Amino acid sequence: MSKLWDKLIVALDVEDKGRIRRIVNSFSGRKVKFKIGSVAFTRFGPALVEELVKKRNPVFLDLKLYDIPNTMRKTAAVITGLGCWAFTVHIKAGEEALRAVKKEVAKAARKGKLSRPLILGVTELTSKKSSGNKVLQLAGIAQRSGLDGVVASAREAGRIKKKYHLKVVTPGIRPPGAGKADQKRVATAGFALAQGADYIVVGRPIIEQKDYLKAAEAVLGC
Repeated sequence: MSKLWDKLIVALDVEDKGRIRRIVNSFSGRKVKFKIGSVAFTRFGPALVEELVKKRNPVFLDLKLYDIPNTMRKTAAVITGLGCWAFTVHIKAGEEALRAVKKEVAKAARKGKLSRPLILGVTELTSKKSSGNKVLQLAGIAQRSGLDGVVASAREAGRIKKKYHLKVVTPGIRPPGAGKADQKRVATAGFALAQGADYIVVGRPIIEQKDYLKAAEAVLGC
């Protein structure tokens, strides 16, 4: 069971800081990681990241960087300084930008004597229909650019692991029998992990429930 908790990333897509703290505290001692995306980051800024990191909660900063190489590398250096466990970039930004990010992250980590965050490339959002071949093509760019892994649906996880040996973070996770909502390429936690996903991202099926821990157990099949 502990290994399953290690693989869970809870998406804190919430605008209430008190609620965020309650969600995080619900998983105390379980080695769960927490995703801060555009909703919470826009509302609370870097202070929220620093608060979680200070309390030794691994933070996955999901801002999907997509800009010119210079802007991306400078932003990546700031993210590294925040002490994040991992962060996302858009693979479609191109190899030049992705390589610049990798180089800058390594430099910032050395300078600040910090752990280097994982750099994860976003392939295609799980809210979109997409072919496996297109996702594989983007994963190839991620590998050539030296990224640590990609964000991809469970449908592509196995092929990515076999061909590129990258870490795979899989969103769009739903408990058995749940609806898709606005997602297209969804899967259960069990299916995603069986396909080779290293981590799964779960938001609404957990954070919209009254008992966050119980909801997470239902998702994981504990």
